[in-house]
Amino acid sequence: MPEIPLRVASAVLLTLTALNGPTAYADDVTPVTVTVNARAALATVPETGIGTNHAIWDSNLGTDETADRLKDAGVKLLRYPGGSYSDIYHWADHTAPGGYVAPGTDFDTFMRGARRTGAQAMVTANYGTGTAEEAAAWVRYANVTKGYGVKYWEIGNENYGNGHYGSAWEADDHADKSPAEYARNVVAYAEAMKAVDPTVKIGAVLTTAANWPDGLIAGGDDGTWNKVVLSIAGPKIDFVILHWYPGAFDKAGHVTDMLDLTRRQIAEHAGPGSERIGIAMTEFNTGTSSNGTNTQPGALAAADAYATLLANGVFTVDWWNVHNGIGNVTQVEGQTDYGDFGLLSSATCTSDGSVCEPPLNTPFAPYHALRMMSVFARAGDQFVRAASDQAKVSAHAVRRPNGDLAVMLINTSSDTSYPVTIGYSGFSPATGAPTVLTHTNGATGITSSTSGSATSRTLPPLSLTTVVVHPSSAQTGLPGAPGQPKASTVTDTTATITWPTASTGTRPIVKYEVHRDNGAVSEQLGETAGTSFTVGNLKPGTRYTVNVIARDSGGGVSWASPPLTFTTGTPASSSCAVRLTDQSDWGNGYVGAIDITNNGAPINGWTLNFTWPRTWQSLGSGWSAVWTQNGSNVKVVNEPANGSLPTGASTTIGFVGNYSGPNILPAVFTLNGTVCTTR
Repeated sequence: MPEIPLRVASAVLLTLTALNGPTAYADDVTPVTVTVNARAALATVPETGIGTNHAIWDSNLGTDETADRLKDAGVKLLRYPGGSYSDIYHWADHTAPGGYVAPGTDFDTFMRGARRTGAQAMVTANYGTGTAEEAAAWVRYANVTKGYGVKYWEIGNENYGNGHYGSAWEADDHADKSPAEYARNVVAYAEAMKAVDPTVKIGAVLTTAANWPDGLIAGGDDGTWNKVVLSIAGPKIDFVILHWYPGAFDKAGHVTDMLDLTRRQIAEHAGPGSERIGIAMTEFNTGTSSNGTNTQPGALAAADAYATLLANGVFTVDWWNVHNGIGNVTQVEGQTDYGDFGLLSSATCTSDGSVCEPPLNTPFAPYHALRMMSVFARAGDQFVRAASDQAKVSAHAVRRPNGDLAVMLINTSSDTSYPVTIGYSGFSPATGAPTVLTHTNGATGITSSTSGSATSRTLPPLSLTTVVVHPSSAQTGLPGAPGQPKASTVTDTTATITWPTASTGTRPIVKYEVHRDNGAVSEQLGETAGTSFTVGNLKPGTRYTVNVIARDSGGGVSWASPPLTFTTGTPASSSCAVRLTDQSDWGNGYVGAIDITNNGAPINGWTLNFTWPRTWQSLGSGWSAVWTQNGSNVKVVNEPANGSLPTGASTTIGFVGNYSGPNILPAVFTLNGTVCTTR
């Protein structure tokens, strides 16, 4: 992300005030149904979940005012020294040749502010113009000399932006700018840094699914950036680094596939034990300066994305940036949007002085979104499935260790107050009024009240609402949650699931139940008295997420286990086989080749069918067959020249596939109605 050097003076802070939003709604508005499923557990909220970026060109990086604002927002991780500056910054003499370094932004000042905030540090070591020895010396100073205990260390910033794929914004003095050279240096950095402090965690830069240059293969490389980096550096790293600037406010639906593709790449290329490798989103911002970055639409998108990323197991999401500076000034939803990617005002003005931001450290709307996130999803809470039947309303939920349930509701409509009915599965809410937290368009704070019921709420336009609900009965004496399930012997239609024994409560455990997440509805797949169960009747090429719960002799039910996600394959043997390869990718489209092999009786005339996994995928064109698309379904019929396939014969057809989100390739193909083996 491009940085804007700041030269701003201190100013007094504004006092936060509460503002209630409207609650009336039109008679013709269709009520919204939100479903919360406490048995469909997702990731547990990490201590480092809510993060943001600091930059050495921000003269307010180390002030007490800034630290206290971030503490109030619940920020628990601070990244330093700031985006692309990381690859020109030399920590020992606090210089960044070619860039601006503000006074009072050195490493010790940063750490003092981080401690005042109560946040852990994420430090980016200089790959572009630095060395492994320089990084190791930084670890020694931080953790041995000063005792700061900095755990997380990235190797470089957006190093794929060094010109290797054409665009060049990231400094890189290496003659070889390939992913292989970066990966070899990651290994050297990791070894040198861990020799100083074996407890540090090392992160390597990856590209983000469906974001440039993901999918591209440059000349001379053995594969994409991610494949090459993971193949070489995988055994030496502890986490991978993604950056995401979706440029629109409706992209949270991409997150699950984005992370699934990343985990597939890690599993395939990073070697044995790769399940230890975590995912950090160390730069994130919701949009562009043209669509309301620091006003309420950006805040709503921020809350939606933070919740979705954390629910899917990312261990930190770090907003870009604390202070960033004024950009393109517009009016968005009745508020002035300064085109500022910061959480807090930098009090800067346009070049002609005609418009100035509010006083220094005035919170922008996304600040309140992070603050709402920190009170909604606290460290140790467990995300559970929640869904809405209205596209303008998003829902997220967490279950707390004390048995409470918190539900966050996001109304993105500009002009409609939606009445919402909340239904619960696997949880019985108390009848008393819940605690309700609300942030509305233009509000300078979050209001808190005890009002209404656990099952109904009216959402003001452009609002964030969190409802905290108590259980109807005390949550004592129940079994503990089963441990992390694992899948083995996954075929096209079956999977064997095993899990650690749950701890007993006041009564013995009599059985375990295996539940599949199907949106916000659970489908029980089976039950057993043991700790292993083979699930049948699964669909080929389908992603499943399951949880296990324990039930005791009195009917008491445990919390759900951590989630297990697995994908079924296709038949091990079939009368046909298909191989799909992505031969050339350019970020929003690709050339695909499909090899069809007939393993059965001779065929004279064939039809191949498959379905695009996602709505953002489509057929551009095809050749060597007659291609048609109806909805998400693709039908391919032979041409006269390749209609005859004797036993053992193959033919190859090709197409252009378009996509505008993570490109999950089709996995299930039928030839004349028979499911083929996908190779």
